[in-house]
Amino acid sequence: MAGDTGMAGKVALLLWAQTLGLAGAQTTQLLVEPPWTPAVQWDTVTLTCQGSGTAGATAWYRNGRQLWQEDSDQLTVTESGTYTCDRAGSGLSPSVRVLNDWLVLQVPAWPLLEGDTVTLRCRGSEDESVTSVSFYREKKKLWGLRDVPELSLSPLELHHRGRYHCRGKVDYWGWKWRESAPVTVTVHELFSVPVLEGPPEVTEGSPLTLSCLSTPSPLRPRAPLLHLFYRDGQLVGGPQGSPQLLVPAVGVSHSGNYSCQVWSEGGTVQKSSARLGVTVRRVPPSGVSLSAQPPGGQVALGDSLVLSCAVAAGTGPLSFTWHRGGLGGTAGHRPPPGAVGHWGQ
Repeated sequence: MAGDTGMAGKVALLLWAQTLGLAGAQTTQLLVEPPWTPAVQWDTVTLTCQGSGTAGATAWYRNGRQLWQEDSDQLTVTESGTYTCDRAGSGLSPSVRVLNDWLVLQVPAWPLLEGDTVTLRCRGSEDESVTSVSFYREKKKLWGLRDVPELSLSPLELHHRGRYHCRGKVDYWGWKWRESAPVTVTVHELFSVPVLEGPPEVTEGSPLTLSCLSTPSPLRPRAPLLHLFYRDGQLVGGPQGSPQLLVPAVGVSHSGNYSCQVWSEGGTVQKSSARLGVTVRRVPPSGVSLSAQPPGGQVALGDSLVLSCAVAAGTGPLSFTWHRGGLGGTAGHRPPPGAVGHWGQ
């Protein structure tokens, strides 16, 4: 089975190291090429020590004991063991295992995020043939016997986290059953569960802005995300790149339970917010005034008199009731939604 994954793996590892640096991590990082963990001795394994401090001032350790090595940032591995490096200014790196076992289960060495396509490789020593392969997660079998020594986790999800190992027959001086050492699969969130923020109450006719807030992983901060908005389970906005939903002027019909979803590009990762109840309140009428035409309301018998009832503030449809002489029995008039009612006599 080929050990070199090509330029894509190298770029992923370099971006990982750069991201850690941008995030403020000043610890030493130990990169492995080919980018698989654990590494295997029968590959041509190169370790690169990255960190702050003076270039070339690097110390290498195998199984806790310092190796004789010219002050180089790279080390070509010739023996199995656990390797670390140390750079003045950023300290000791995390360790990298290099195995020389009969059967080894390998995981990509770069950070694994939700939605990625990931393959685990079950490899025989010196790349000898492996058959009848079984994969296990937390010691529970995932697959029956197979002839393909690979396990695909696609798309990767958070529940794929755990310790895996494989078992199979290795053709090395005769077919024999072998079992790999366990390897840990760590899955990082691509983005956090969104939180929908906005006012629980808003006045009719006012604008409404809802924000769907989700934090992308620092390991992939520029991952494109889509936002969708729902009211009472019905889509009312998106999919869109913007995390905000703007309603220029709300009505009573905009009341309801709102939620939002965030999708990764292609929709392989989808996360939903909790619901946010929004109530649209009407403003009760105020500032009611009465005017007459002609002014003063003095007219001769038989002439026309127009009375106008005006409302200074209030939302929603209005109805006007007219009273004469303080008596309750009067004519009523309901005009179209507006603020002025007229009565002519």
